[in-house]
Amino acid sequence: MFSLTAASNMSASADAPEPWYLALLGFAEHFRTSSPPKIRLCVHCLQAVFQFKPPARVEARTHLQLGSVLYRHTKNSELAQTHLEKAVRSQAISQFEDVKFEAASILSEFYCQQTLVDSAKPVLRKAIQISQQTPYWHCRLLFQLAQLHALEKDLVSACDLLGVGAEYARVMGSEYTRALFLLSQGMLLLVERKLGEVHPLLTLCGTIVESWQGHPIQKESLRVFFLVLQVTHYLDAGQVKCVKPCLKQLQQCIQTISTIQDDEILPANPAALFHWLPKEHMCVLVYLVTVMHSMQAGYLEKAQKYTDKALMQLEKLKMLDSSPILSTFQVMLLEHIIMCRLVTGHKATALQEISQVCQLCQQSPRLFTSHAAQLHTLLGLYCISVNCMDNAEAQFTAALQMTTHQELWTFIVTNLASVYIREGNRHQEVRKQLLLPSSHCLRAAGFYIRGLLSFFQGRYNEAKRFLRETLKMSNAEDLNRLTACSLVLLGHIFFVLGNHRESNNMVVPAMQLASKIPDMSVQLWSSALLKGTAVPQHKLTVRFMFEGVEEEEDRFIFWPDGGAKEQLIVS
Repeated sequence: MFSLTAASNMSASADAPEPWYLALLGFAEHFRTSSPPKIRLCVHCLQAVFQFKPPARVEARTHLQLGSVLYRHTKNSELAQTHLEKAVRSQAISQFEDVKFEAASILSEFYCQQTLVDSAKPVLRKAIQISQQTPYWHCRLLFQLAQLHALEKDLVSACDLLGVGAEYARVMGSEYTRALFLLSQGMLLLVERKLGEVHPLLTLCGTIVESWQGHPIQKESLRVFFLVLQVTHYLDAGQVKCVKPCLKQLQQCIQTISTIQDDEILPANPAALFHWLPKEHMCVLVYLVTVMHSMQAGYLEKAQKYTDKALMQLEKLKMLDSSPILSTFQVMLLEHIIMCRLVTGHKATALQEISQVCQLCQQSPRLFTSHAAQLHTLLGLYCISVNCMDNAEAQFTAALQMTTHQELWTFIVTNLASVYIREGNRHQEVRKQLLLPSSHCLRAAGFYIRGLLSFFQGRYNEAKRFLRETLKMSNAEDLNRLTACSLVLLGHIFFVLGNHRESNNMVVPAMQLASKIPDMSVQLWSSALLKGTAVPQHKLTVRFMFEGVEEEEDRFIFWPDGGAKEQLIVS
């Protein structure tokens, strides 16, 4: 961090560094890298530099070093801010790019941590304006400001900045960095669901990635980024079957990366001095999208296997790496495995894992804000699994107030509709909730809910029509759990109509599929029908699915207020 080479090469016209300066810098670095670090002594050495009334360049660099150490290693945020702001003022010094742009980058990062986002933006904008002759810093600052806008949900501004970066990288002759900007832009367009813009952009990215010749790690990391976007695009559309070739390519790609040695990459073009993610992080990400696919397809044992692998790797990484993205990966993996536990009947474990998600979110306000709706949704699903319908309704209602994401919103209202059906007297509200979403799997789930509603209302022919539509859609994309649920409900309808032979023709494959998933509730429902003891589904829920888990975490189901996250933390 405190490079003696950098200190001695401040400027061709500057005087050679004084021995006292090099000595103090060496001591500071020694104390900083000691085990454990001796930060107080490191700070003392750097502060001692000012006693010698150093030249402006030395003074500015020392302010940067002090601000960085205080920001990253202490809680003295006020002093860190003072030093970083003084370092930023070095922008008036000519040919001093490394200090003035690094100072701007760290100061804006500091402001964001202190929730002073409006202070961070002008610092970055000014640095971007004056950095066009310094390709590395210009690209890095554009990425940083785009990320800041993305965190604020201002995706239009973020996409605009990434577009500027892509064009700048093209002009500077770095197709690699251009691809990074374009892929990042594609990621945000997917979040915005601007699918008309995503398709041509991904096509362009695919061409750039395949034609670019460079370091194997960089090329494969671009391919991983590109394939992750393709896979998530398919999954977001509910196209579980179509995604398989891309997912297979992605898994092969990450295996290739794991065999490449970690040689230091030193591109000749300074605009290409970037790397998307460390390969260990990419490996966890590939596990995550594999889990997402397995959950949608209904391969729950496979989902559990890859979740366990990913969580083990995350625990190892977090011992050495404090990157916030690791906590995000961990939360997303837990969210999927919690749904898996609820389907397989492990409700107490699911509730403990919900508590674990809350503890992770408590460590990061941003993480809590971005996952609050998912937390309420998971609690709602848990409430359904233990037949607490009033609490489920409260959780889903709270979740709806916290999200604008179309697919999550539709997932929530679909489950809320199932709650209204179970409550038995709110059929009009079910119809209001069942809008046709764009996602294939949620559209299929919507037909299932319509079939369930018609079944409860005794309109059996209408129910069969909706359920056959569900089967058609779920078979087209290998949505095994929806297939099992539709078959068993069709079997129940035939049972009620007295056609026991046709009922068995539906229930037997439903039970076989449910055993393969495995889905405990469908297995129990199928068993009851095969034994000839069929009762309405809500009674089956009470009889077979309800588990009176009296865990401390059970108080979570009474948490309707998104602000009271402390209630969710198990002491």
